[in-house]
Amino acid sequence: MNIGLIAHDAKKKLMQNFCIAYRGILCKHNLYATGTTGRLVEEVTNLNVHKFLAGHLGGEQQMGAQIEHNQIDLMIFLRDPLKPKSHELDMANTVQLCDMHSIPMATNLATAEMLIKSLERGDLEWREMYR
Repeated sequence: MNIGLIAHDAKKKLMQNFCIAYRGILCKHNLYATGTTGRLVEEVTNLNVHKFLAGHLGGEQQMGAQIEHNQIDLMIFLRDPLKPKSHELDMANTVQLCDMHSIPMATNLATAEMLIKSLERGDLEWREMYR
């Protein structure tokens, strides 16, 4: 499965820790991330991550294009709800695209853990047929 990873600055360390904790599951899948998030995840996990541009430089739009073409099966977007971003529209677009294309999405640690455990159990195999 193809897993998308995006994390706002205040959540990048949380994303790294999440990926360390679930490395055993993530290593069985294809990972896609915005530039900085991908680099940071690679540094601490040694997982192979396809990196787009940094989010604010168009990485979220690149991820959105992957979603539109049904190339992402699960999205983990750890966002900082307390700090408005200049690229807030790109973030809203990513959420909207996941909703439109029935792509499971987590925006916080609790739902990210639920999705990754569901992935491990095979609960998301329907995505293979959906593609």
